[in-house]
Amino acid sequence: MKLVVEQLEKEFKGKKVIKNASFEFQKGKIYGLLGRNGAGKTTLFSCISKDISFESGSVKLEENGELVDYKETDIGLVHATPNVPDFMTGYEFIKFFIDMNQHQMKHIRTPDAYLAKVGIKEEDRHRLMKEYSHGMRNKVQMIATMMIQPPILLLDEPLTSFDVVAAHEVKELILSMKSDSVVIFSTHILQLAKDLCDEIVLLHNGELRGIPAASIHDPDFENEVVRLLSEEDGVSHDE
Repeated sequence: MKLVVEQLEKEFKGKKVIKNASFEFQKGKIYGLLGRNGAGKTTLFSCISKDISFESGSVKLEENGELVDYKETDIGLVHATPNVPDFMTGYEFIKFFIDMNQHQMKHIRTPDAYLAKVGIKEEDRHRLMKEYSHGMRNKVQMIATMMIQPPILLLDEPLTSFDVVAAHEVKELILSMKSDSVVIFSTHILQLAKDLCDEIVLLHNGELRGIPAASIHDPDFENEVVRLLSEEDGVSHDE
């Protein structure tokens, strides 16, 4: 299975944010999406998840050699800003999520087991989420999305609010999902991308550009990424 983005264009108020972007993301790999602030990473995720429309191009799944449309429920999108109901406890929300999605879950655990997986302490599980910190809310949002194992998993700036232990646990969760899902996460932390990703994709000047997997661990990899993201409108500073 592949997620195929082809000649995608998206503009806001006459300004093109995504310009003729094309890339194929394969199941079985974790892709790190890198770009400067304002490059359009969140916009790209919103286009893929069908949260917003786009001007031209297409985003489809390739299955058995054929391009097919997908449903919104095929997408798991974890936003950088958590979006969870304040009026529910963490336990209530995860239990509700299990009840609503158990038909598409391969493995069903208890709400306590899921919350423990991302480091939500037992004494916090029955508190209203409006009392949770940003990091705690992010953990609940992430585990709710990941436990249904969607065909396409989009993570917008994950792990930035997690402590060391919780970040390690979530990394392990992400790694466990790549065999059955297309996994793409945006980040501004280059070391995280190097540690976790099979491939790096740059979003710059509205276009998508893959970095060869073999070069990720080269000594000059970081300098090369910085150089590429410093190019203006496709013109290198070296020219």
